[in-house]
Amino acid sequence: MDQVEELLAELAALDEPKVRAVNEKHGDDHGVNLGKLRAIAKRLKTQQELAEELWATDDTAAKLLALLICRPKAFERDQLDAMLRRSRTPKVQDWLVNYVVKKSKHAEELRLAWTEDPDPAVASAGWALTAERVVKKPEGLDLDGLLDVVEAEMKDAPERLQWAMNMVLAQIGIENPGLRARALAIGERLEVLKDYPTSPGCTSPYAPEWINEMVRRQEAAAAK
Repeated sequence: MDQVEELLAELAALDEPKVRAVNEKHGDDHGVNLGKLRAIAKRLKTQQELAEELWATDDTAAKLLALLICRPKAFERDQLDAMLRRSRTPKVQDWLVNYVVKKSKHAEELRLAWTEDPDPAVASAGWALTAERVVKKPEGLDLDGLLDVVEAEMKDAPERLQWAMNMVLAQIGIENPGLRARALAIGERLEVLKDYPTSPGCTSPYAPEWINEMVRRQEAAAAK
């Protein structure tokens, strides 16, 4: 048995029906506790070739493990584009974007291409990268133009794309006092995620509540 087969067997043995049931409600088809998955990744350390072999299995847990042990800067642009298009579960796409693409020199080129893609799942990755730029490198972004698109399209966007657009809306409101009133007004009018169930102590993803809470925390920290 080679290493990939051994790891697939190990992941299969860790699959828990209760974990799988919870994950399936969110569109993810695996039942491996993520803490246990990270422990395997810590044991394996960085192994790019093994990561690519695990990714090629098309097993969701194996793909997640691959993203934890890969070298993000080793992937070419077209590789990352192909990987995104094969990331059909939300968790795999989220980890690919956050753990790999954001660290790649191709991130901005892919952000621009993905945002305009007709596939809403691909477009959502572009919007997720845009949210990152709003916070970390807003220079050159047309923030008013982004708000125009959010205002026109977010209400009827598919779930994953809607979530990423909402993230951009919230981050623009949090990071830009001059645009905060407009961002709040858009969020209040569209009411996207207004009724999203939120655990006690957690911030609602509903943009007006999210913006106001983050601004309150910033002001409290500045006052200390």
